[in-house]
Amino acid sequence: MTYIPRKPSIFARTPWWLMAILLLFVLGYWGIANDAGYAQIFNAISGGLVTTLWVTGVAFTAATLLGLLVALGRTSDNRILRELASFYVEIIRGIPVLVFLFYVAFVGAPGMVAALNWLLQPFDAAITIRQFDFAWRAIVALSVCYSAFIAEIFRAGIESVDRGQLEAARSLGLSRWKCFRLITAPQALRTILPPLANDFVSMIKDSALVSALGVQDITQLGKVYSSGTFKFFETYNVVALLYLTLTISLSLLVRLLERHLRQKRN
Repeated sequence: MTYIPRKPSIFARTPWWLMAILLLFVLGYWGIANDAGYAQIFNAISGGLVTTLWVTGVAFTAATLLGLLVALGRTSDNRILRELASFYVEIIRGIPVLVFLFYVAFVGAPGMVAALNWLLQPFDAAITIRQFDFAWRAIVALSVCYSAFIAEIFRAGIESVDRGQLEAARSLGLSRWKCFRLITAPQALRTILPPLANDFVSMIKDSALVSALGVQDITQLGKVYSSGTFKFFETYNVVALLYLTLTISLSLLVRLLERHLRQKRN
């Protein structure tokens, strides 16, 4: 008689750390639902969730597009483009995100407004620095900072494709654009997606830095509420729980994506 091993139950296959996190979430949200004080804090802070997701989504989209352009420059055959792209990546990656945020908000933004006003002189139009919202200044700063890191992800993905395939495609008469679209991009995508998704999770955490500019995200609303009520312990418990909900949920999705890509590769 052939022995057929029994498939482990879902409970046995679920990591203990994941069960501990799920228990933490259940206890946290149960406490919020059953405690009037925590419920009030949650209602006061949860409005910043939309701002956090909006800032992160717009900044990450812009950073991805800019990072792709920089990566194409770094992998270009043109030495000038390679050197300029490398200079950009090394400089931006060497500046802390918070410092760059302040630089864009208080140095770069006034400079951009002045340049735009100079261009608008023939049309008798002008804008003021107050019209350049701090949320958009934060988005510009996060986009530029993360584009340097995302460019390296794209570069690694592009360079992971076998050069022989590209040379064979070129010898068959395919243009550079067709080689990229039909050969490089589909293969590089499997390498790029997991670290790109991890960078999105990191940006959600770094978006808390925009509170330094007064942008009404989760952190800023928590800071304002706690300073007015002196409930620092309770407030930052809720702030931490909201960020954990976002980051861990996305991290689990990234793990599922990696597993799916690994199965497709095998």
